[in-house]
Amino acid sequence: MSHVQIYDRAICCSTGVCGPQVDPVLPKFAADLEWLEREGHQVDRFNLAQDAAQYAANSTVQKMLEAEGVDCLPLIFVDGKVVSRNEYPTRENLALWTETKLPVKNMLPMAEGGCSGGSGCC
Repeated sequence: MSHVQIYDRAICCSTGVCGPQVDPVLPKFAADLEWLEREGHQVDRFNLAQDAAQYAANSTVQKMLEAEGVDCLPLIFVDGKVVSRNEYPTRENLALWTETKLPVKNMLPMAEGGCSGGSGCC
């Protein structure tokens, strides 16, 4: 299984719903990380406001912060390699990077024989 590390900007909490302005991406990303954990992956998430020592301990994070400042955050690592920077990835990307199978989406049922303009089903 993969080891996923997320280095966030300084945010109030991982879901983003505790601040004055809710970023809709943060709750979705938090749910995607919970899904990864349920699939057996190790997920570590660090917040610049509370976990500054983790940023200092990672030389790649240090170099990127020195070169770009906090604009490079969030940084996403999978098995020690940077796979994303400056944005929160989708569940599909997380699945791709960790070689995790996505659940099959249910399709709406089709009328028998298909649907045509003259059949009355549409």
